[in-house]
Amino acid sequence: MIYLKVSFLMDFENFLGKRVLLQMIPFGIFLVLLSGNFVYSASTKTKVLLGIDVLQKENFESVKGKRIGLVTNHTGLDSKGKRTVEILKNASQTKLVALFAPEHGFRGQVEHGMMIADEKDQKTGIPVYSLYGKTKRPTPEMLESLDAVIFDIQDIGTRFYTYITTLAYMLEECAKKDIELIVLDRPNPITGTIVEGEALHPGINHFTAYLKVPVRHGMTVGELANWYNRTSHINARLKIIKMEGWKRSLWWEDTNLRFVPTSPNIRNLEAALLYSGIGAFEATNVSVGRGTKKPFKLLGAPWMDGALVAERINFFRVSGFKIKKTQFTPKQDLYKGELCQGIEVGVEDKNSARSFDLFVHLAVILRDYYPDKFILRWEEIERVTGSKEFKTWLEMGHSAETILFLVHERAAQFQETVKPYLLY
Repeated sequence: MIYLKVSFLMDFENFLGKRVLLQMIPFGIFLVLLSGNFVYSASTKTKVLLGIDVLQKENFESVKGKRIGLVTNHTGLDSKGKRTVEILKNASQTKLVALFAPEHGFRGQVEHGMMIADEKDQKTGIPVYSLYGKTKRPTPEMLESLDAVIFDIQDIGTRFYTYITTLAYMLEECAKKDIELIVLDRPNPITGTIVEGEALHPGINHFTAYLKVPVRHGMTVGELANWYNRTSHINARLKIIKMEGWKRSLWWEDTNLRFVPTSPNIRNLEAALLYSGIGAFEATNVSVGRGTKKPFKLLGAPWMDGALVAERINFFRVSGFKIKKTQFTPKQDLYKGELCQGIEVGVEDKNSARSFDLFVHLAVILRDYYPDKFILRWEEIERVTGSKEFKTWLEMGHSAETILFLVHERAAQFQETVKPYLLY
């Protein structure tokens, strides 16, 4: 195997010309290049311009002369790492007058489920209205005197991650007051090509289960806003500042962008990918590793036999994962201070890994081996799975393969219906 820095060769080719470059490359290496049998270096990554980058590139034309509010948190950064807040504050073309923060707070440091109070941004002095405190919707008073609201938060591609519900609520409230909503688009870090789970059942409505999309929705925040605005007839004045250079097939590590932990327990891309499956166990009495160094990579309980569960899940050969037995003691959250036996999940092949499939297989194993100890809180299970039938499927003793046959079919149907609303 020969390792070549392909982008360097391309740049050098542009400088010297193809003939000179080819004369410099030994014939054996040239044959390897032609065969495609080489490894790309990190420098082959695609340069992606985020929505905030494009807004700057266009000299803030979309917000010129407007008083704006900004829905953001610590993930609101341009591709160079500068805060969107500071960029807009310093832009002479517009006036930033209000900030809005989602779950986990303006700085992204508050643990899940903790209510957050209003505050002021210490650097700019601009008021920060909490959308995860006394209210989860912006009030008419918060929106008073605004000409437009900008949304710039990094999502992770899972329906029950609450940032997209905040987006939907803001879209609805802006529509009521005829205020323009501008979404600065960002990548779906786990690609825009894979959809998992069924679309949320119409009868389920909760802050963690709001948009009628599958568990792993396969859209960017801009596409979600476009789809919701049009299919639910919100009729908001919506403008999406599209990215440049992003393609649906790209994983985050292909974008040349630095990943910022999106919340206290989504610390890396592996956790983001696993969240749509392992995160669903938060609707049960199984720990997902909160309070450890590996949240959403661990699964366990004091009553579990990690060796047994690892052996059974590996027997089913769920593609894309490497699973081994482990034990851990959470320092907080469920089973705080108790020794838990369980499994550690690693992603071996992200392209074939289907985290929701893993959830279904594990849920069936725990149902079969721990019928008196494994507890599913069914109302919450409905929210994370999106299904009114999942309870029936489990209680009737259906196999994981039978359940997933139905789920895969419904995911594919949704993937077809959403195509007219995609932007990339």
